[in-house]
Amino acid sequence: MEAHVLKILPVFLLVSVMWVPITVKGSTRNGSVSSSRPRVINVGALFTVNSVIGRSAKPALAAALDEVNSNTKVLPGTKLNLILHDTNCSGFLGTIEALQLMENDVVVAIGPQSSGIAHVISHVVNELHVPLLSLATDPTLSALQYPYFLRTTQSDYFQMYAIANLVEYYGWKEVISIFVDDDYGRNGIAVLGDALAKRRAKISYKAAFTPGAPKSDINDLLVGVNLMESRVYVVHVNPDSGLTIFNVAKNLGMMSSGYVWIATDWLPSVLDSSESVDPETMDLLQGVVALRHHTPDDLKRSFTTRWKSLKDKGTLNFNSYALYAYDSVWLLAHALDAFFNEGGNISFSYDPKLRDTNGSALHLSALRSFDEGEKLLQILMTTNFTGLSGQIQFDQEKNLVHPAYDVLNIGGTGSRTIGYWSNYSGLSSIAPEILYAKPSNTSTSNQHLNDVIWPGETTTKPRGWVFPNNGKPLRIAVPNRISYKEFVSKDKGPLGVRGYCIDIFEAAVNLLPYPVPHTYMLYGDGVRNPSYNALVNEVAQNKYDAAVGDVTIVTNRTRIVDFTQPYMESGLVVVVPVKKMKSSAWAFLKPFSWQMWCVTGSFFVLVGAVVWILEHRINEEFRGPPRQQLNTILCLNICVKTIMAVKKDANCLASRQCFFHTRCVSSTGIHAGENVVSTLGRFVMILWLFVVLIINSSYTASLTSILTVQQLSSRIEGIDSLISSNEPIGVQDGSFAYNYLVDEVNVAASRLRILKNQEDYIKALHQGPKNGGVAAIVDELPYIELLLASTKCEFRTVGQEFTKSGWGFAFQRDSPLAVDLSTSILQLSENGDLQKIHDKWLSHSGCSQSNVADIDRLSLNSFWGLFLICGISCFFALMLFFFRVFKQYRRYSPDIEEQVIEGPESSKSNRPRRSQSFQQFVDRKETEIKEMLKRKSSDSKGPTSQSSDGLPTSPP
Repeated sequence: MEAHVLKILPVFLLVSVMWVPITVKGSTRNGSVSSSRPRVINVGALFTVNSVIGRSAKPALAAALDEVNSNTKVLPGTKLNLILHDTNCSGFLGTIEALQLMENDVVVAIGPQSSGIAHVISHVVNELHVPLLSLATDPTLSALQYPYFLRTTQSDYFQMYAIANLVEYYGWKEVISIFVDDDYGRNGIAVLGDALAKRRAKISYKAAFTPGAPKSDINDLLVGVNLMESRVYVVHVNPDSGLTIFNVAKNLGMMSSGYVWIATDWLPSVLDSSESVDPETMDLLQGVVALRHHTPDDLKRSFTTRWKSLKDKGTLNFNSYALYAYDSVWLLAHALDAFFNEGGNISFSYDPKLRDTNGSALHLSALRSFDEGEKLLQILMTTNFTGLSGQIQFDQEKNLVHPAYDVLNIGGTGSRTIGYWSNYSGLSSIAPEILYAKPSNTSTSNQHLNDVIWPGETTTKPRGWVFPNNGKPLRIAVPNRISYKEFVSKDKGPLGVRGYCIDIFEAAVNLLPYPVPHTYMLYGDGVRNPSYNALVNEVAQNKYDAAVGDVTIVTNRTRIVDFTQPYMESGLVVVVPVKKMKSSAWAFLKPFSWQMWCVTGSFFVLVGAVVWILEHRINEEFRGPPRQQLNTILCLNICVKTIMAVKKDANCLASRQCFFHTRCVSSTGIHAGENVVSTLGRFVMILWLFVVLIINSSYTASLTSILTVQQLSSRIEGIDSLISSNEPIGVQDGSFAYNYLVDEVNVAASRLRILKNQEDYIKALHQGPKNGGVAAIVDELPYIELLLASTKCEFRTVGQEFTKSGWGFAFQRDSPLAVDLSTSILQLSENGDLQKIHDKWLSHSGCSQSNVADIDRLSLNSFWGLFLICGISCFFALMLFFFRVFKQYRRYSPDIEEQVIEGPESSKSNRPRRSQSFQQFVDRKETEIKEMLKRKSSDSKGPTSQSSDGLPTSPP
């Protein structure tokens, strides 16, 4: 039995040794090590070592690896073993190197920097469940197609949006992209196009060249680019070949004033990692604006000191990719530490799908899958720490949080920072770390950058485009009109066209600071006016570069083309025929209605009677026989009218008694009335004179209008009454008025009549709707003004303009010429040239609207207030007069009067005598009544005497 045990024991020990698990139990945070942790963990790296990025990334990886392995707090007792494979900047070789790397059972692969190789390797790591910490910037690598891809640098998605913000900030509308035609270049420029489209800009041309293209190909590419309109170039190429583009551009004169060059982060990567400043290289880059990954300066300076002491570094300096490579190693270290603390095991297993076929030497069966690779991936995505490049934390789309870039301006022997960009605050002259503590604000007004020195050593912002130097003049479509040729028409001169619109366009072009060769092309068959909607559509479809003419700016057209500043105001109006009033022998009665005539005549009699009553007792001129007094009342009103008629007589107006004196004689020799002496009489006369003055002025104005003004021959008073009627409407051939009436105000198309020229307008309006014509015409105001002037105001507009628009020149969308010509049109308006051109072509006498107003008779409603005031004043004057008369009559005694005048022997009865005496009292003069009352008062106060005893005695 013992012998048997002795034989089995060596075998048991051998099995036990071979059965040592490679799983690692989690260690405590104080650094205690479990015996189950592996001593060495393989970490793979894939880089093109002999490249701008590789020469910086390789030493950084080695430095980070040494620090992690010497750190006792992270992965204690476990060493990271870096296995580096050179991809040689080849997609095929990179794929082979990646497969060979995976044979080493790596838990994570760092790299590559090439987007094309990253796409291929992502498929490999997906199959083997190995996380890939890549420095590739291709935005499409973040797709769900690559779940194990994790980018540890900034995505070009954010860089392209930063460039789009730059383009918007400086007001450019078109750029030309120059890029290498691979996954890195194509996908980055695709994002740039989307970003520009959101800001109403675009990539006008994509200039692509093959990777590793010779200098001659790049020269041919830039020669073609230089013939194009845009002068804003975005260069997105590989760092190792990008400087060739600027070398060729310098030789072609494309680094001079007026050009704009924007380079992505590849250019700062080249300059930052250069061992020394090359004056020739810097001379190629003067005025270039470039973006660089933003990293905190304090952390970068501390790493600079350590960089100088690194061994085997490929360059004396480093770029931002060195910092991201350094942080990738520390990201892995923190994630593995958390992985082991959560009980993770590092184990690999064979994939039955990976097997070698007969005769194959690829050894695919040597590739093994990382069993807990998904768990490690999740820990990597949730890791959060601060590295040399800033905060290392991933968002839901597996991008680093807080993407930011430095905006550099290259000049002299180096570059200077003119601002920053971040998706948190946009463009700013303040570092992103400071703005993160404030509320996010990406509004346009908050964007700011410092001044830039552009190519050509100028600080003036380049316009960003020039007229294309390709020998092709601007194709300008001009409507071939057959009516209203004052605006635009065919001509036999050098231009081929003439008119008001052509003169304005030529004057505006002459104000531009650059030449604009152009040729006019007639649009239309010359038989009828062309469709302006079709003309604008053909401009939008690139059949023409622009449209010059009487093109109205309306909403549906602005959606497909860009218009200049309006050079003429316009709007739709309604035109109707008018007729002159025929004069007659009784035309003088028309200003007033019959009610007005009756009331006015009645008040003449009433006021005359009131004044007679008030003046009869005190004014000799208002006494006498009844016939004479009736004449006095009539003459009083004649006096009032005469005063109104001769109110301009200087002698009469100079007299203070002009309104009241009977002997004020006008220049016609007619007496101005009777003398009014009583206060109440004068008060009534003043009010009546005021009423007569207003009535006389209104009568004169109304009669003048009736005898000289035209009246409408239809009941159309504006667009509303025209729409509500069922009568036909005329519109100009080719005008937008047809579509407006049908689509906007729902007028039936059957009611509309197309009129080709001015003769059709006149004929249709004269015929009227009953004779095959139209009730009104709807057209734009400039045309109608010419129509009214040429027909000597035979027609007229009714109502107001019911649309407000203008005429402008149409260009293709985002054409910079539209903006520059708008500025020129404003200059023409300010210096008066616009008005001079208008007077040259359209200086016709217009039809004043004041001469075509509707005439209505003046009714009593307009004057009843005046008559009411006059009537009330007469009533109160009479009341005061009779109150005073009755007061005097109460003191008056008819008996005394009889004694005084007739004696005591009167035989008449008392009642008839008092009635007769009242009539006599009223008819007597005021002076006689006062004298009688004074005598009566004196008699009642006769003298008295007293006796010796003090008693009164009668007089003797």
